[in-house]
Amino acid sequence: MMSQGVGINVMDRLRVNSPDRRNAWKEEKERKLAKLKQLRAEREKRRQEQLAKEAQEAAARASNAPRNDQDLDKMLSDLGVAPLSEVLSSMSSMSSEPGADQTGSPDKSLEANATASPRTPSKKPPQLSVVSVQATNIPPRETVTYTKGVQTSASGDGHGYYEDWWRPRKAHAFDYYGDGILAQIRSKYHSMHEYNLNPALEWDDEFTVLTYDDPQAEEEDNSLTMLDTPPIYGGGHNRHLPPGILPTGMPTVQDVKPALATEAEKMEEEKPQPPRELSDEEKQMLMMTEEFHSFFDRSTRVMERALAEDANIFVDYSHDYEEDGEANENGGVKLSLNRWFFDERWSRNRCITCMDWSPQYPELLVASYNNNEDSPHDPDGVALVWNTKFKKDTPEYIFHCQSPVMSATFARFHPNLIIGGTYSGQIVLWDNRSQKRTPVQRSPLSASAHTHPVYCMKVVGTQNAHNLISVSTDGKMCSWSLDMLSQPQESMELQHKQSRAVAVTCMAFPHGDVNNFIVGSEEGAVFTACRHGSKAGIVDAYEGHQGPVTGISTHSTPGPIDFSHLFLTSSIDWTVKLWSVKETKPLYSFEDNGDYVYEVAWSPIHPALFTTVDGSGRIDLWNLNQDTEVPTASTVVEGSPALNRVSWTNSGQQITVGDDMGKIWIYDVGEQLALPRADDWARLVHTMGDLKNNQADDDQSTRHYDSSFSSLTSLSSSPLR
Repeated sequence: MMSQGVGINVMDRLRVNSPDRRNAWKEEKERKLAKLKQLRAEREKRRQEQLAKEAQEAAARASNAPRNDQDLDKMLSDLGVAPLSEVLSSMSSMSSEPGADQTGSPDKSLEANATASPRTPSKKPPQLSVVSVQATNIPPRETVTYTKGVQTSASGDGHGYYEDWWRPRKAHAFDYYGDGILAQIRSKYHSMHEYNLNPALEWDDEFTVLTYDDPQAEEEDNSLTMLDTPPIYGGGHNRHLPPGILPTGMPTVQDVKPALATEAEKMEEEKPQPPRELSDEEKQMLMMTEEFHSFFDRSTRVMERALAEDANIFVDYSHDYEEDGEANENGGVKLSLNRWFFDERWSRNRCITCMDWSPQYPELLVASYNNNEDSPHDPDGVALVWNTKFKKDTPEYIFHCQSPVMSATFARFHPNLIIGGTYSGQIVLWDNRSQKRTPVQRSPLSASAHTHPVYCMKVVGTQNAHNLISVSTDGKMCSWSLDMLSQPQESMELQHKQSRAVAVTCMAFPHGDVNNFIVGSEEGAVFTACRHGSKAGIVDAYEGHQGPVTGISTHSTPGPIDFSHLFLTSSIDWTVKLWSVKETKPLYSFEDNGDYVYEVAWSPIHPALFTTVDGSGRIDLWNLNQDTEVPTASTVVEGSPALNRVSWTNSGQQITVGDDMGKIWIYDVGEQLALPRADDWARLVHTMGDLKNNQADDDQSTRHYDSSFSSLTSLSSSPLR
């Protein structure tokens, strides 16, 4: 490996410095030859040392051997062989006779002289002994060398020594031990498990070199390889190799055609194995795993959605329905029932306290429920997530806690989190990724947080900086971080002119504002407040309602004209009032209802449209650009339940109402009423001007009436003359 690395470096230099390639190659060749001579000298020296050592051992054994000729002759006689002395004497006598047959057999002369010739003394016979001979065969390592190939001209440029230097050279074998021994070496070598049979032979004695088209170089390189493949397989000295074994010692690999399977076997192989039926213990263990619960929960939702779909599969797209008037069948209907949601287990006899739509998934609606007095063992607080996209009539998620949930909202920047405000004053947080239906986080019951029911909450801010704002009837506003509900980040007492704290029942933020907000109170007054700044706390008071304020909604419809200063309030005094934050008196009062008005909500897409619900089960749609005395559209829910909450979908074409029996009703709003026209913003400006003028006239009439009444009172109180 060392020489291979050297050779590669030489080739790198040859390619980089082309004028010096010839000299570099010669220098490298001389170094290789010197290395070869050194290796051969060392190998010959070791062989001579080994032979000398073996000769010394043989001489030592011969000197210790017994020299009793009589014992040897006796042993030969027992075997039927002539004694050694007689054999030697007969051989000497035959060689001394002048006419003797030089080609005669020694055995015949022995037979002739064994009985006739007496034993005569002769020269001292040589002494023979039996010695053991050890032979060690060291096969050199077989190496096949390759060179990096480059594109060169086939004709060359006259430098014969590097014309085709890139071609791989054939490795040859040299028989160091003569003819016939190489085959024995092969058979012994390939039956050994150890490669280096002679510890005296160093691994560094074998190395790989690059070869070139030079006869002398090929002759030198051939001495470093081991075996040669014969031109005729099985000929020469390789004929003793066992069948199936190549001269290199590796087994012969032959191509065998694969067996062709029959059609029956193919069908048997393709036939799926029947699944093994699990035992009862395995089924129980499987159903207890978290993976099974997650799979079952997800699969049941999907199957329920598929089974609940009732699409019309008989639609004929080639039929012209406009000719039959079917296309405009509901064109004049302004409010039509779409569907309703109710769960027998979790909704029955529970009053709906709040509803909110998911900002990430517009089809998801969360509704919070009060306690069920008929089921004292069930959780007092329930929050259900309904899916309006599919026709199934069961909730998507079910959450509950031990206190009635008075408000619920989706975490605006966390699509998996749902926040609830409870009657006990706690803030609870559910996660739909968790398998638990109970809160994963909740605030403590302490004086630093809320101690009264939390009727309203809202997440305000941006993706990187947002907070949960909550208000309660204890007169406190708290700001929370959703990462930690152990205590509020800040809290503020809502007091007006050093009076007692305001018992807040509802709250709303103007469109695009996170610092200023509006709250309604149990006393019937409406207040504007500020979270931060020099005027933190209650700023202004708006007097007008004669009963507790049940709902508040700010104008959030974007358009060419900004109406974000407008807001609506509903009250138990059967009225709905229109306000502006710029004036402390109501701009207009809608007094068409005959029961408590529990909620009011602006349309998210129409600037002059809003809806109200009351305790008689009535839904009203008001379009200020059309009429301010009576609602534009009205309907009464089936059964006339008290409607506690109302909410618009994000599309602005559906409204959702919740009643005191736990049922949610979804109504479609006609396009002619729901969708705004281009001039609706300008028309609303004129409408607001007319309302202000009417208010001024009413105030003037009221003042004139008050002055007339006071004058009449003074006259009646004076004595008659």
